Formats: sequence, C-alpha cells, structure tokens
Amino acid sequence: MKNLNNSVHLLGNIGTAPEFKELSNGSSLAKFSLATNENYKNKEGKTVEKTEWHNIVVWGPQAKIVRDFMKKGSQVLIEGRITTNVWEDQDGKKHYRTQIIANEFLMLNSKTNAA
Repeated sequence: MKNLNNSVHLLGNIGTAPEFKELSNGSSLAKFSLATNENYKNKEGKTVEKTEWHNIVVWGPQAKIVRDFMKKGSQVLIEGRITTNVWEDQDGKKHYRTQIIANEFLMLNSKTNAA
C-alpha cells in the first residue's frame, strides 16, 4: 500500500496564473494558488459555499507542463504533501506559509492530461 503519511488530494481550480522559474542549479519550479470549494447547509437551511485557497508548488519536468498547459481557471486534481515554512521578519515576528508540494497532478479540462 502506498504510504499515506502526510498525503493530500485536492480537486480545484487554479486561482492565479502559474509562476515559473528556472533555477541556477537547472531545476524548474512552478507555483500557483488553487481554490477548493465546499458546500453545506447552515442553521437556516441555506446552502453556503466556502472557498479554501492552497499554495501549490510543482518541481522538475512537471513544472514545465504547468507552464505550458495550465492557466487561471484550469481544473486540476493534485496529489502531494503538506509543508510549512517558518521565518522571522526584521521585527522578530514569526510568519508561516503552508503549501502543497505536488507529486502528481491531472489536468481535468485540458485536451492533454499529464502527471
């Protein structure tokens, strides 16, 4: 069985145009935000839609696929792991950024599906 420790699956739409970088060591990196939606009924019985935003990071050859085929609004299924970066600013205040490192993805509204 596949290791499920720190495993996440997200289905959503790309919220920002992906950013792509070629790093000095030859690696490729793509970043974008992903919106996921949840619908539920509140106490009054009205349907409420809640949107969560996720920071997605894609490394290596897959980053070039993101650059070439994904755009704002694209629907995608992501499989990855959660990481949190912590840093202090000049005033000593701690900041946290949680992101999903994508291991695999599937483009759902594209003529070409990639992983």
